[in-house]
Amino acid sequence: MSVQAVVHYGNPILKKKCNKVTDFQKLPLIIEDMFDSMYEAEGIGLAANQIDIDLNLFIIDITHTEQSNETYVFINSEIISFSSEESYFQEGCLSIPGVALDVLRPEKIILKYQTLDQVWHEKEFEGLLARAIQHEIDHLNGILIIDRVGKLERMKYQKEIKEIKTHAKTLIAKKNQNKRFVL
Repeated sequence: MSVQAVVHYGNPILKKKCNKVTDFQKLPLIIEDMFDSMYEAEGIGLAANQIDIDLNLFIIDITHTEQSNETYVFINSEIISFSSEESYFQEGCLSIPGVALDVLRPEKIILKYQTLDQVWHEKEFEGLLARAIQHEIDHLNGILIIDRVGKLERMKYQKEIKEIKTHAKTLIAKKNQNKRFVL
């Protein structure tokens, strides 16, 4: 129902491991907000911590490609195996806008996860969907694309990354200042 602001690199929630979902009652509204927020930001995936929610929850929509015709919601996810075949692909991130890095990832994964009905699933994913899942799982574990590349690759975007981090810290400071005056 409402678009939430995507938090940017520099916000501490992006560097922590997210908590397991135990209360499924509020998830439908959170998930709806996540899809609205992801579409507004023109992304294909969004982890809950990217909108400042500390839960092991992420969504993906790659229906605009020929690889999938459905949207996905993954809860309490864990990658249980990877293929040995890997490839580089340029990835962007809603939490690091304007930065795209060549990230090496396995081509196939097996994911264990829950759905909204609290049922556990184990399924193999490949291609763009597997890559998007790995990207979002990284978010839930406090790992960003800049953590997946070498220093030389990171240095190409050093100025942009520093500006994003400074802006995020400014927003956090303003948010904390406003909290002090609320009665």
